[in-house]
Amino acid sequence: MFTGIIQSIATIDKITDCNGLRSFEIEFATGFCNNLEIGASVSVDGVCLTVTQLLSDCRASFDVMLQSLLVTTLSELQTGAQVNVERAAKDGAEIGGHPLSGHVDFHAPVAEVKLLQDNYRLRICVSKEWQKYIFAKGYIAVNGASLTIAEVDKKAGWFEVWLIPETLRMTVFKNKGVGQHLNIEIERSTQIVVDTVRSTLEENLGKLFPLLEKLLEQQNIDPSQLAISTLPKELK
Repeated sequence: MFTGIIQSIATIDKITDCNGLRSFEIEFATGFCNNLEIGASVSVDGVCLTVTQLLSDCRASFDVMLQSLLVTTLSELQTGAQVNVERAAKDGAEIGGHPLSGHVDFHAPVAEVKLLQDNYRLRICVSKEWQKYIFAKGYIAVNGASLTIAEVDKKAGWFEVWLIPETLRMTVFKNKGVGQHLNIEIERSTQIVVDTVRSTLEENLGKLFPLLEKLLEQQNIDPSQLAISTLPKELK
C-alpha cells in the first residue's frame, strides 16, 4: 500500500526489453534506497513495481510485464525520463493522502495546463467508462500523487486538480504539457460504493434503469452520485 505522498523524483537510467518484459534501472535520490530489499514495492509514477536487483545505494532494477505496459504510461518512458516515486508504507505510517494500491486503472491525456499566481491547474481528460467514479471534492491518484478533484465536467469529459508549489517541487507535474498522458488510479472505496449503488438500482428497476440513467444524464446528474448523496455519512 502507498500513501499518495510522493517522496522524491527519480530518473530512468536504462531500459531493456527481453522476452515480453521491460526492465528499468532507476536512479534515486540519496537515501531513498536505505534498507530497500529485493522484493520490496516501489510506486513509480503510480505503478506498483517490485525491486528485482539492488545495483547501488541509490540505484535499483524493476521488471514490468506487458499488461502494466499496456495500461500505464511506463511504455512511453525513455532513458532520462523523470518519475514520481514512493516507497511502500510501513505498518502504522501516517496516511497523508489516501490509501493507494499502485494498480493503475487507466492513463489519460492532459487537456489544459494553467498557472494562476501560485496555483497550478491541470485539466485531465476522462473517458465515459470511468466518469462514474469521479466526483468533485473526491480523491484521485495521478501519477501516484493523492490529489483532490476540484471540478468535473462529465459532458465535456474532464476533471481538474489544483497543485500547490510544494507539490510541484516534489513531483514531475511541472514537466507535463497538453497531450501528455498521466496514470490514474481511482479511489477504491468510491468505486465499491458506486458499483454497489448502481448494481442495486439496476436490480430493483430492471429495464427502467437505462431510462432513468438517460433521463438523469440529460440533466447532467449521475445516478450513482444521486443515490450516494442519500446514504448515511458512515456508509459514504
